[in-house]
Amino acid sequence: MTVADDAAAPARAADQGKSLFKRNLENFTENRLALASAVLVLIFVLMAIFAPWIAPHDPNETDLFRRLQPPAWVPGGEWGYLLGCDGLGRDILSRIIYGSRISIFIGTAVILVATTIGIVAGLAAGYLRGWVDIAISRLVDILLGFPYLIFAIGLMAMMGPGLFNIILALAYKEWVIPCRVVRGETLAVRELEYVEAARAIGASRFHIMLREIMPNILSPVIVVSTIRMADVIILEASLSFLGLGVQPPTASWGSMVADGRAFILEAWWVSTFPGLAILLLVLVINVASQGLRDAFDPRFNE
Repeated sequence: MTVADDAAAPARAADQGKSLFKRNLENFTENRLALASAVLVLIFVLMAIFAPWIAPHDPNETDLFRRLQPPAWVPGGEWGYLLGCDGLGRDILSRIIYGSRISIFIGTAVILVATTIGIVAGLAAGYLRGWVDIAISRLVDILLGFPYLIFAIGLMAMMGPGLFNIILALAYKEWVIPCRVVRGETLAVRELEYVEAARAIGASRFHIMLREIMPNILSPVIVVSTIRMADVIILEASLSFLGLGVQPPTASWGSMVADGRAFILEAWWVSTFPGLAILLLVLVINVASQGLRDAFDPRFNE
């Protein structure tokens, strides 16, 4: 062993002593673009949480004397209304801040519900196999055969608009994505030594699925669920744009874009700024998600 090897030995030992999570977290923080995107996502979340204290005006306060007032930095605009006003004289900036609550809440709620259902169904299908796997797999195939947005529109048309109905309509199909991931990962680990050892000492199926398999397959599930959150936010904005989302006067980015369609030539700011908010949030979630995938998925972190 050379002197260089002796000097490098403590560093290797320290690296081996780190937990897998810490090593993956270090890999993520080294990706500056993904880290910056994660910070922007956090800023959006904080903006949604503290909206009542951040918004400069009441988002539902109307004033027809301010109707279609341009942004403050455009000739004719007032500095009290940085992004201008909509067709009812409501402050666009305040409505964007409050609208972030709807997008982030629905995106988070749908992903939590869908991921929970997907984990349960995927574990059952991948470990129990047999008729359970066949039934769940065929149901997944059927749901994947329907275009997501059209499927959600049909459900919303039957249930009616509303916050809870949006979550239900989007989660109704969203669970198939984590289900497929969990099933595949479960099939890969169900025959490994530690699972066989648990089975040999008489552990129940529930114990094996919950305590032996699930902790070892959560990383790819979390990554996939994070990536899917951006798609859910776009779907919620699409439903709100079509008038099937949360109802007025509640601020929603999709409905704000729809409200500005009639004024797109004379008052471009009414639709443009909510659309840019959707674009920015979805973009930073996607970039942060790709960074998480590269750092935490072992297939991309070798």
